Amino acid sequence: MESSTIQNQLVQTWEISNRVTEFFFESLPDEVWDLKIPGAQRRTVRMIAGHIHNARCMWLKMLGKNFSGRVPASVDRRRVNRRELLKALQVSNAAIIQLLQSAYGMGGEMRLKIPWANISGDIFHFAGYMIAHEAHHRGQIILVARALGHRLSPKLSNGIWQWKQRQREVSARKRRRINNH
Repeated sequence: MESSTIQNQLVQTWEISNRVTEFFFESLPDEVWDLKIPGAQRRTVRMIAGHIHNARCMWLKMLGKNFSGRVPASVDRRRVNRRELLKALQVSNAAIIQLLQSAYGMGGEMRLKIPWANISGDIFHFAGYMIAHEAHHRGQIILVARALGHRLSPKLSNGIWQWKQRQREVSARKRRRINNH
């Protein structure tokens, strides 16, 4: 397989996962945002939502020293609303894509010299870690909502598994950007 094809597939996989995260928060009912997490009463679903973007920012800050990317601003996890979060996710998505492309262009090494980082120092492990992190928190939110009597719609709970549909949405978004320029 050609090197550029592998890079494109890596970036595309991340973009689809990001779209799944965006879709999830676009579709999450308003009444779920402020549910308290059982066993962690000071945390809410809103705080988990903000954490997803802020975790991206943390990794970009730590790894960005090796690349020329700009680190997006974090969000206030206690106050972030849907519109702010979705805008922030778009910005951090673009920064993660830039990081993946830059790292791939430098041979795929992330140069992780962080003692507590439990991942290997290459972009494939990093991308897998980031995708798993966000999937974990989406699942956590679904479980919390169900446990507290807020059964989520099949559109939402099934939609996070519709990667072909999310891929079509990513492609359509790219076509719109190209046509608008």
